[in-house]
Amino acid sequence: MQPNQPSHSIAALMLAAGYSRRFGADKRRLVLADGRSLLAASLALPCSMLEDVWLVLRPDEALTELELPKGVHIVQNPATAQGMGHSLAAGAERLLAESRAGAVAIFLADMPSIRRHSLEALMACAAPDRIVLPSHQGKRGHPVVFGRHFWPQLSALAGDTGAREVLQQHAEAVRIVELDDPGVLQDIDTPADLIRF
Repeated sequence: MQPNQPSHSIAALMLAAGYSRRFGADKRRLVLADGRSLLAASLALPCSMLEDVWLVLRPDEALTELELPKGVHIVQNPATAQGMGHSLAAGAERLLAESRAGAVAIFLADMPSIRRHSLEALMACAAPDRIVLPSHQGKRGHPVVFGRHFWPQLSALAGDTGAREVLQQHAEAVRIVELDDPGVLQDIDTPADLIRF
């Protein structure tokens, strides 16, 4: 997984710096029925399809405790404790400096059910000047693919609202891809979500 990929390639940026307050414990370490942690299960798809994978973690994280796949680029920044916008900004800043990809797919660390064909469909629509949003039954989900043109704005985000303002400011660049995949909506925020999963 080399950070210097051709400009037409797509990078993955997974946000995993949250503190799982709604869950009540570090949900990233939850062991699923197949024996993998939730974080490992969520990383499996981007790591199997993309060579340029970045993972935003808490600033004080001990990496040896997370059993991460080899080759994943780690982003740790003190600001990530302040919310998702800060995590996204820290990741985008590193991507701007170190990745040559033309677009980045933003993944969340609690969404292990996204199907391969869904990521393939999103990647097929990606372009440096385009934002690609997955949808299932009319509801928008993840991963969202941001062309490189929008990375400077992502790197300036703050707060806990993620990239909503970038989407609103560039509605003309947004392409929505309707997918037959409930996995693009299914995240695990609470113990009840885990039972349903």
